[in-house]
Amino acid sequence: MGELHKPLMLTGLQPSGPLMIGNYIGALKDWAGLQATHASFLMIADLHAITFPQDPDVLRRRSFEFVALFAACGIDIGKSAIFMQSHVPAHTQLLWVLNCVTPMGDLQRMTQFKDKAGRRAMDVHVGLFDYPVLMAADILLYGADLVPVGDDQRQHMEFTRRMARKFNSAYGEVFKIPATYTPRTGARLMGLQDPAVKMSKSDPNPDNYVALLDPPEVIRRKIRAAVTDSGSEVRGDASKPGISNLLALYAAVSGERTESIEARYVGKGYAEFKNDLAERIIDFLDPIQKRYRSIEADRVLLNEILRQGADQARERSETTLARVYEAIGLVTGRQDDRRFYRPRGSTRRQSPDFPAPATARALHKRRNVMGTEETKDLSTTAAAETDADAECISDCCVCCCCDTEEECRMEE
Repeated sequence: MGELHKPLMLTGLQPSGPLMIGNYIGALKDWAGLQATHASFLMIADLHAITFPQDPDVLRRRSFEFVALFAACGIDIGKSAIFMQSHVPAHTQLLWVLNCVTPMGDLQRMTQFKDKAGRRAMDVHVGLFDYPVLMAADILLYGADLVPVGDDQRQHMEFTRRMARKFNSAYGEVFKIPATYTPRTGARLMGLQDPAVKMSKSDPNPDNYVALLDPPEVIRRKIRAAVTDSGSEVRGDASKPGISNLLALYAAVSGERTESIEARYVGKGYAEFKNDLAERIIDFLDPIQKRYRSIEADRVLLNEILRQGADQARERSETTLARVYEAIGLVTGRQDDRRFYRPRGSTRRQSPDFPAPATARALHKRRNVMGTEETKDLSTTAAAETDADAECISDCCVCCCCDTEEECRMEE
């Protein structure tokens, strides 16, 4: 089956910290498997990364490191497009259009914004507040059929799907509604020092995760220092979050069931278990690290991977952006040809491999199609959607942020 006829997968990672074992087990390993059935667009989300301050030199170095690690982890650079988010201008161009139709109340209800802003919301940069809208632009630009995300991004995915439905109701069938995909195995490894929080590459404490490029002696030290629980029994239990997390990590790197691991360590203490776990992790990461070292020094190759990936991403994304501009009534200029693309070396325009949009509806027709009480009084709707304190009403499925009663309950 040709790449143009495969369903499309889009996903990405921020270069906000070193890639760690949770990223491989919960994401990269699965992406590599999906290449056989999906055309894959893998984005290094550098624009998302700068929602928090980054050292410019570290950000640049880490971005190249991600490219090499993607390849080392099984991403086939001949099948998948790997690209920098900042190399594709359509992302921020669509962001602006979506900003103009996004109610403030929707963004203020985002759980991640509340968690990261804490009690200092007035001091947080606009980029963090607007993060879900940029994520929606990332996804909708490519007409993705499948978007693998972690559990912590599911609310943002529902926001994206809601935005696409509302935009399509107002302007015609411009966007494809993406499907969310969350891998089950290894999707929720927790911190080594704090098993109450998800293992994260952005964690300021490097002892809370195992990085893919950690040398053996560092891995041994981190696992020895990992939090366990009172007692010495190697058994998973809700009352023993520390050892339960290490058991999940052991199962992920060994491929064994947790029950068989527990049986092997009956009557043995934490020290022996941790020593064995560290060696398992070292053996697990060794082939990845060897492949990485064979790739990362070739900066010409890494730049070529990014150039080719950006070319493919621009071809696809500019087609969608032109459809959006046409739908909302913007006058197209000399770049009007971006609704079509020319393969490299070709002078013949080809139609995109996904459906053309329906003609944008006139305003009075849009009101009839949407057919809710909101649209019968536009001034009332506008006031409700811009009210920063607007709340979801759990017993009503027509509110400022939700299309269904189920989504209402999700947002609460």
